[in-house]
Amino acid sequence: MRFIALSCTVRRALLNGRSCNGLGSTAVMAYSAPETRLLCAGAANGGLFYWRRSMASPAEAKLREKDKEKAEAEKSVVESSYWGISRPKIMREDGTEWPWNCFMPWETYHSNLSIDLTKHHVPKNFLDKVAYRTVKLLRIPTDLFFQRRYGCRAMMLETVAAVPGMVGGMLLHLRSLRKFQQSGGWIKALMEEAENERMHLMTMVELVKPKWYERLLVLAVQGVFFNAFFVLYIISPKVAHRIVGYLEEEAIHSYTEYLKDLESGAIENVPAPAIAIDYWRLPKDAKLKDVITVIRADEAHHRDVNHFASDIHFQGKELREAPAPIGYH
Repeated sequence: MRFIALSCTVRRALLNGRSCNGLGSTAVMAYSAPETRLLCAGAANGGLFYWRRSMASPAEAKLREKDKEKAEAEKSVVESSYWGISRPKIMREDGTEWPWNCFMPWETYHSNLSIDLTKHHVPKNFLDKVAYRTVKLLRIPTDLFFQRRYGCRAMMLETVAAVPGMVGGMLLHLRSLRKFQQSGGWIKALMEEAENERMHLMTMVELVKPKWYERLLVLAVQGVFFNAFFVLYIISPKVAHRIVGYLEEEAIHSYTEYLKDLESGAIENVPAPAIAIDYWRLPKDAKLKDVITVIRADEAHHRDVNHFASDIHFQGKELREAPAPIGYH
């Protein structure tokens, strides 16, 4: 009788409390009450898990062990839904796993440092002069606020510099849809510029931890600049691109001053952030000076692209009539 009662209890535990085919009568349950409570408690605390585990195949057991090993690493990863959308594992050339989600290996490049940093577009007409004076006026409050804190200045600069490419690319995209015209590659070129500027920002954020009031300033400046540039690009794309060209010239000047302070020791030449090393394919022992050097070269390329775009418009043509400099970093 006791054996029957124990068997019934185990079956009930495994079946999550369902009946035991009538074997567990009142008399039997009363007779085996202590044993029943003990086994039920044991089942509630993992008896079911033990049974399931004992029934698992060796392959399933290995799978569980692997899952347990990856559990910690995958805590922050969002689980895929039933749509089954997932990114395949991407590896570096040395066989290590690619650690970044914000950019891919095929988006990295070696920066062209041979570009002429001294080029300057001399204002030739009234609109050029308006664009040039506008940029010079915008620099005054920046100089007063940041002075020689070039890390914070660069952070602010990049939050603004990433806007024009996005606005220009978006408006050209909509124009292409409305008029059933190709863009000559300019949508992609301008979006590449915006993405490149955003990566500058991601790098600077690793180096400079912005204070609360600097974050507030970023929100205000971005809100004003985005809307102002959006309206300007609709009214006059040639002036909009010319302003961006002059803004990039100022960026080259700011990064040159940043490099001077690094070389003089006024700013510590710390190791380059890992994100910068992978994005620009820098040596593993690269320093902050190397990062600022490649960022400055990028700004020089953006200067060329935007002055070129403005010249196309000043000639009375549309951007799609001239091939865009895709991949011109």
